[in-house]
Amino acid sequence: MFVLGIDPGLSTTGYGLVETSRGVMRAVTAGVIRTDPADQIAHRLAELERDLVGLVDEYQIDEAALETVFVNKNRQSAMSVLRASGVALMVLGRRRIPVTEYTPSQVKASLAGFGGADKQQMQRMVQSRLNLPDLPRPADAADALAIAMCHAQSLRMNRAVERAR
Repeated sequence: MFVLGIDPGLSTTGYGLVETSRGVMRAVTAGVIRTDPADQIAHRLAELERDLVGLVDEYQIDEAALETVFVNKNRQSAMSVLRASGVALMVLGRRRIPVTEYTPSQVKASLAGFGGADKQQMQRMVQSRLNLPDLPRPADAADALAIAMCHAQSLRMNRAVERAR
């Protein structure tokens, strides 16, 4: 099963694809999509859509997960993340790919065991659990891999519960 994780952002959107098979998880690809802040927002969103469509079309994705928008004091930043999230949801929805959203603390708790893990702890957990030779970089790509891993674990747990019934 292929699970895509997305860490949405207007300037930088992280993506990470993991494959799970018989309880083993491996990283397939990870990276970031960057847009130019000098471009108009509509053009940046169109670029994000085009790149996400290319990614989704390249792999046979079974499930996807996004980090939910955290609305903090900076409303402009939150608006940018909301816009990028909307584009990602639209691309995945058009392909009928099931999407689940997770809060940052849910992702951290799933991988590190507690919701207060910092970025470097998360990168080390992703590296360790996926047997990567180096820390995954940039941080947005590592976050996206963590989101995909969180969802893959959740799916496995839900299936185990269903089988036990």
